[in-house]
Amino acid sequence: MAQGGQPQGGQSLLFLTDNQVRKGIEAMFFAYRGFTADPDRILTTKAYGRAHHRAVHFIHRSPGTTVNNLLNILGVTKQSLNRVLRTLIADGLVSSTVGRVDKRERHLHLTDAGAALERELSDAQCDRMRRAYRTAGPEAVAGFRAVLEAMMDEDMRQHYVTTKDGTD
Repeated sequence: MAQGGQPQGGQSLLFLTDNQVRKGIEAMFFAYRGFTADPDRILTTKAYGRAHHRAVHFIHRSPGTTVNNLLNILGVTKQSLNRVLRTLIADGLVSSTVGRVDKRERHLHLTDAGAALERELSDAQCDRMRRAYRTAGPEAVAGFRAVLEAMMDEDMRQHYVTTKDGTD
């Protein structure tokens, strides 16, 4: 930030031009490409894709989550998720147990091998995020998080806010 609390270049964040918004969109595309590059390399060696990564990530974040809950979080079809889960279960990365109260529910947990894969994938992304956060500084990190949260659909924002671990 420049002096007087104005963003660098003196541009008011409330009055961005279309070009400035488009540059932000372009930056998101390139950042996402970098953010997914390291895990993609790891996943390729194991014949998995990003859908497997997302499933492993959210099962790790919510051990015992149900298949239906995972469907809601990921926003994918049941057929698509079942394909991913079948592979992860067959490969010994995820376990599926029948619900105690509702026998129709399937609760998902990472196995030790699944937890090791999740750690390998998240370590790569955490390293990239830490470097970016250090470079940008604490005010930019808070602003970045606020922008991301504001971009989320309301139901996802509510889920995100209720699942944050509270440590900033």
